[in-house]
Amino acid sequence: MTISFRAADIPSSDLAEKPLGQPSAEPLTGEILTRSQVFFDEPQITSGTWECEPGASRWEFTTRGEVIYVLSGRMTVHEDGGEPVELTAGSSCIFPIGWCGVWTVHETLRKVFVVYRPTAS
Repeated sequence: MTISFRAADIPSSDLAEKPLGQPSAEPLTGEILTRSQVFFDEPQITSGTWECEPGASRWEFTTRGEVIYVLSGRMTVHEDGGEPVELTAGSSCIFPIGWCGVWTVHETLRKVFVVYRPTAS
């Protein structure tokens, strides 16, 4: 099976909307709206597109990791104890299992994501 999608071309109105919250992240600046669509979902990997309105939130990747490719918008990610990194359209970023810090979305962000989970032993 081949799954193909053009995440940048999907209208926001076609994505499922919900407030950001646990277990994904903890909003720090009030309610933050997100929109998403999952295209592939298996026990160890999930992939799709995600859009987020501006705001700051705390992320703790304790049981999973994530790889992203930013399609549009701008955000700063600041790992605990590390330096802030700005991500814009065309940026890729890896959040390995164990990454903890703050994401600050400055302009509505659209990304393609791949969430991965360790295999059960």
